[in-house]
Amino acid sequence: MERKSHIDAFGAIALIAFALNLAFNQVVIKVTNGGFNPVFSAGLRSLGAIVVLVIWMKMRGVSFAFPRAAWGAAVLSGILFTFEFTCLFVALDTTTVSRASVIFYSMPVWLTIAVNFLLPDERLTSTKIIGLMLAMLGIAVALGNRSGGHVSWTGDLLALLAALSWAGIALLVRVTPLEKVPPAQQLMCQVAISGPILVLMAPLFGPLVRDVQLIHLAGLTFQIFAVASFGFLAWFWLMSVYPASGVASFSFLSPVLSVILGWVLLSEHVALSVWAALALIAAGIYLINRKPRMIA
Repeated sequence: MERKSHIDAFGAIALIAFALNLAFNQVVIKVTNGGFNPVFSAGLRSLGAIVVLVIWMKMRGVSFAFPRAAWGAAVLSGILFTFEFTCLFVALDTTTVSRASVIFYSMPVWLTIAVNFLLPDERLTSTKIIGLMLAMLGIAVALGNRSGGHVSWTGDLLALLAALSWAGIALLVRVTPLEKVPPAQQLMCQVAISGPILVLMAPLFGPLVRDVQLIHLAGLTFQIFAVASFGFLAWFWLMSVYPASGVASFSFLSPVLSVILGWVLLSEHVALSVWAALALIAAGIYLINRKPRMIA
């Protein structure tokens, strides 16, 4: 498909749907953790995604070949992917969806800071600096409030580490030979590395199975198909068709929708400070990804 110069109506609908999918996934992870050890659940998700991707790639005739020059970055990406989802799944087991999501989706903040130092062509502008300040203030507000609901320092800090790992993966794609590797191969490498490691690590986090019910199996199935396989592939496809800055500008919707879904579906108590943190981070991410207007 021809690369577009702007986000059209289809692209906007697809990006909103993707943001909703990611937001709902936070709720699904929280619920699925009721039946499975969180790290075991993350491992099963990756292993399931391997099977789905192999079938999909064979049916589509997508090559499994991987350039030798990208192997080092690919392995590091897989390790970061493993660490990211260990932290995120345990975070959602120890704190609320709203808190974990607000902190986790601060990823663009950390990526923007790293890119400023590593990519000379993407220095901070005055608008991005304002966005960073707003987002950092929001993160401080979220971490500072310890009242209301299922709250823990462990969960908050793990969500922050997950965000940093996600930013690290995105940075690897920007500054290493991974940039030239097709999306399906990148994703396959990440799930193939993370799946076995997560399953082997899982006993360190308690019994593998808790109280498995049909809803937990449904949640795991949703994660395998709707997120770890086709969800990420859809994201990569959108990045290949639409401008990266335009796609990234929709990222502020995910934490907003996550907080709303946690409140509506899980009856989570969302303190006023969390709403304030959410508004600050969402505004900051929007400004970070906003494309400067050209002056005629």
